[in-house]
Amino acid sequence: MELQGNGGASGDGREALNSRRGNKNYYRHTTEQIRRLEEFFKYCSHPDDNQRQQLSRELGLEPRQIKFWFQNKRTQTQAQNESADNTVLRKDNERIQWENYAIIKALKSVLCPTCGGPPFGEEARQLSLQRLQLENAYLKEEARKPPSQIESLASVVGSTLDLSCSTNQGIIGSPPLNLNLTSPALAYQIQEIPEREKTLMADIAASAMEELVSLFQIGEPLWVKSTADGRYFLNRDDYDKLFPKANQFKTSGACVESSKDSGVVGINAATLVDMFLDSNKWEELFPTIVTKAKTIEVLESGMMKNRSGCLLLMYEQMHILSPLVAPRDFYFLRYCQQIELGTWVIVDVSHNFPKGSSSNQSQSWRLPSGCMIKDISCGCSRVTWIEHVEVDKQAHRLYRDLICRNVAYGAERWIVTLKRMCERLDCLMVEVETTCEFGGVVISSEGKRSVMKLSQRMVKNFCGMLSMAGKIDFPQSSEVNNSGVRVSVRKSTEPGQPHGMIVSIATSLWLPLPSQTVFSFFRDERNRVQWDVLSNGNPMHEIANIPTGMHPGNCISVIRPFTPTENNMLMLQESYTDPLGSLFVYAPVDMPSLNVAVSGEDSSNISILPSGFVISGDGRAEITGDSGHSKGGGSLLTVAFQILVSSPSTSKQMNMESVATVNALISSTVQKIKVALNCSSLD
Repeated sequence: MELQGNGGASGDGREALNSRRGNKNYYRHTTEQIRRLEEFFKYCSHPDDNQRQQLSRELGLEPRQIKFWFQNKRTQTQAQNESADNTVLRKDNERIQWENYAIIKALKSVLCPTCGGPPFGEEARQLSLQRLQLENAYLKEEARKPPSQIESLASVVGSTLDLSCSTNQGIIGSPPLNLNLTSPALAYQIQEIPEREKTLMADIAASAMEELVSLFQIGEPLWVKSTADGRYFLNRDDYDKLFPKANQFKTSGACVESSKDSGVVGINAATLVDMFLDSNKWEELFPTIVTKAKTIEVLESGMMKNRSGCLLLMYEQMHILSPLVAPRDFYFLRYCQQIELGTWVIVDVSHNFPKGSSSNQSQSWRLPSGCMIKDISCGCSRVTWIEHVEVDKQAHRLYRDLICRNVAYGAERWIVTLKRMCERLDCLMVEVETTCEFGGVVISSEGKRSVMKLSQRMVKNFCGMLSMAGKIDFPQSSEVNNSGVRVSVRKSTEPGQPHGMIVSIATSLWLPLPSQTVFSFFRDERNRVQWDVLSNGNPMHEIANIPTGMHPGNCISVIRPFTPTENNMLMLQESYTDPLGSLFVYAPVDMPSLNVAVSGEDSSNISILPSGFVISGDGRAEITGDSGHSKGGGSLLTVAFQILVSSPSTSKQMNMESVATVNALISSTVQKIKVALNCSSLD
């Protein structure tokens, strides 16, 4: 808005302004007038007569000019404010409309709490009706007939049901699996589940599916992006308004963890869905996260072609990183639904542990969580993962940052692990001859697969050992950067492991180095003589290498000392690294046993007792040094050994003799690692 600098001036004022018309500073004075008016407007937008007269004298303008300027300025400001408000309201309206659409679509997608999925066709409806009619007739006859006739009637009905099931497996629910779960975490006999309880489970699963689909489809403000690390977490206030529910735990230490992440994996969606619905494949797919998994009962088998409507009752134990991170036990329902062509949603939701279970006091509760799997081109899938749990456990100080930032058990870890394992599966299925050699002989495809399966079992055994049930703690004198030593003793009778008493020992410590630096140190075979007691001070070299991923650090190696040992012992080793951490696992294997695997024979009976290292970032926020450059935090290193000890006369004698030995071993190894990494000043 321009002002007429001399439009209404009179007397000396007009002459003063007119005398400046030819002056180069004339327009500068006009700018000064506007600046002065702007400043006054901020203070008072409606000046009275006295204020206008004062401004007139100060600026050399007529009161009428000042009056009109303020009127125009108020109109302009009001228009700008209205425009800004309209923009904000328009965005809010679009967001609310989108959320309403997403919620309506999610509600429509859940059609039936029992079977889920899209509506059945007429043929499927007729088959379902026939099944119900046959079952009803059978029950009526069973109630009427003498016991001698019931068996023959049951065989007729059973054969008819079998035929119906072969025609459409989505209609018939699979019979219960009478599993005897004898693991310490779930030591109870599964009783037959009453029909009323099964109906309740189906309702719970359907409700959880509805909630999870909504969580996938609704964005901000329900999901909040962290400014610190870019990870997504749920806005608790908005979540509680949309999905109100009571907290599972009432203690002050209880907390809720939520996270969301997505990524593309190299496996088609239908295959991935089948793997998720098979507890054995599920456990093998996530060996560094899932230590135990069991399908307790198949409540609904789902449709034959797409598994939509499959409902499972499962048990799972999760554990990662270190004995300092407590395992998490879940007794839960897993429900699969195909929400559209090529897109599946699998939801997990906790269910109460059965009465009489030793795990009925679980400190972990899974709220509706799971993944959306969408088929894309080239045999790949886009997987979006949501983790949402309530836990009642205090995190150890070394791993508190990782857990509180939803890194330890968060959605990102599931996605990263799934990507890496899909790469490993690709390498496992490659049929062409590899370039790796063993004893001068090129390993065949069958031999490569057998070695990879043996190494997979080695990694699984190592990760399962880290939970160290019934462990004994031996604290260090200083606990600033070290967690102390954990020791556990178990009697091994399992196939694929040495039989006898096995001592497991582990410790975790903080190092002021990036995790990739620590991983590279262990990967370099020239450094092995600095820390590996099994090298006996002799250098070792790699004689075979099988890639398990794109990164050169993701591989399986066979290591041999430069000076051959009398018993021809070799070292089977697997390492991997991903954005969240690294693993380095190894185990001594004698030459004849390894020859069995290399020749392509079954390696499941080869005894193997692994040790190794787990490396991760410390989860701390980046800091800025004196130079102004940002520096990442340090890393957390877990060192874990397993040793087979001779059977003593008493367990007390074993504890006194063996624990002292392994404690000295791990303390010595940790000290050697610190010296090699120039971190010996850490206590």
